[in-house]
Amino acid sequence: MRWDNWESVRAGRVLFEDAAALVLNKPAGISVTGERHETDLVRLAAERGETLYPAHRIDKVTSGAILFARQLRYHGDLTRQFGRRTVDKAYLAVTRSGGLPDWGVIELPLSVGRKNRVRIAAERAAIVTDGRHWSVPAASVFTQVSTYPSVTAFATVWTDDVHTLLVARPITGRRHQIRVHLAWIGHELAGDPLFGRIDTDRRTLLHAWRLAFDAAWLDGRRMALHAPPGEDFWAPLGPRPLPEVLLYQADQRLTELRERTAGLRPADDGAPSEE
Repeated sequence: MRWDNWESVRAGRVLFEDAAALVLNKPAGISVTGERHETDLVRLAAERGETLYPAHRIDKVTSGAILFARQLRYHGDLTRQFGRRTVDKAYLAVTRSGGLPDWGVIELPLSVGRKNRVRIAAERAAIVTDGRHWSVPAASVFTQVSTYPSVTAFATVWTDDVHTLLVARPITGRRHQIRVHLAWIGHELAGDPLFGRIDTDRRTLLHAWRLAFDAAWLDGRRMALHAPPGEDFWAPLGPRPLPEVLLYQADQRLTELRERTAGLRPADDGAPSEE
């Protein structure tokens, strides 16, 4: 679907709004900002006289919660929360595979390869796993390029061995992190054009589901929001439980995952976080 006006994007997708900030349940297929030859959310809003300052980004192919400052004076604090990793994020992700454990941690550093493509900062053969944790030995990490410690925790919500629904927590927030991490352990996302899955699925099945941040302008109140996935996210799964059942199960699995990974912290490399 083409998104060519701000009203159509905004309608029914506002999760939170006041004079300081806007949280939108972004549809898949439109960028947050920075598109050269296509439109994006910031540009669409500007055309209607609404100035937005993105506090973070999610990929064009990803749907879900995106946070904007509506006044520049609040933008710096919001972006710093992402940099300090005090923002709590959870994604729903669907792989075209089975065989994933009930929960796991992918701790694989990222780098940028040819044609600006994000990849694991090591050879694929160097990845080691005990079935629940994936990593590479320090000696195998590339030294000829900049590398960024990256950690994704996940839990399995539902599977029919053709698709698997995961709830994922990006402990870091690198560009394409969840997509690359899952693909390099052999479980690429359904419909992901980065890995050739564009013919059999209607869209990339990655959704920014939950977002929590501190609103300094509301005396530091913690804002915990959730963005319901649309039918375009669920439809490619075929026969499966109702969305409300799957979301209830995802909530339970997320609670367990938070407890299991509460002390998980990546090395601080000083690099900015980016979705």
